[in-house]
Amino acid sequence: MTVDEDVRERVDAAEAEPPVAAAGHAAAVAPAREPASSIPADELEQLTADIVAALKTVYDPEIPADIYELGLIYKIDVDDARNVAIEMTLTAPGCPVAGEMPQWVENAVGSVAGVGQVSVTLTFDPPWDQSRMSDEARLALNMF
Repeated sequence: MTVDEDVRERVDAAEAEPPVAAAGHAAAVAPAREPASSIPADELEQLTADIVAALKTVYDPEIPADIYELGLIYKIDVDDARNVAIEMTLTAPGCPVAGEMPQWVENAVGSVAGVGQVSVTLTFDPPWDQSRMSDEARLALNMF
């Protein structure tokens, strides 16, 4: 299950190469490798929008942009039971909040109405770089 059509296309393209953020979107969201969802499309769309909104409330304390727009979220999978699996990274492996941020993400997404269990996995493959940031994050960081 995926966030939106823009991201869906990006993920399909990313299967051949490491994920790269599309313009205006920070997260790479992979489709589930399962048969069609039993969750109605409009309900899944709303649930996904709510998950993204929750992710946008989580900030790296050292950077004035949310983790979604920074491109730290690599994948969001929602299964038929509405359990959410998130794969994310950090700006650097030695990030001071490395031990805390996955729990912040789990708490934020877990607070979304309709979400079942939430699991968050950290990965550094591929490593994060500034090309993953959305235009919104670049603007917040005066990087234009």
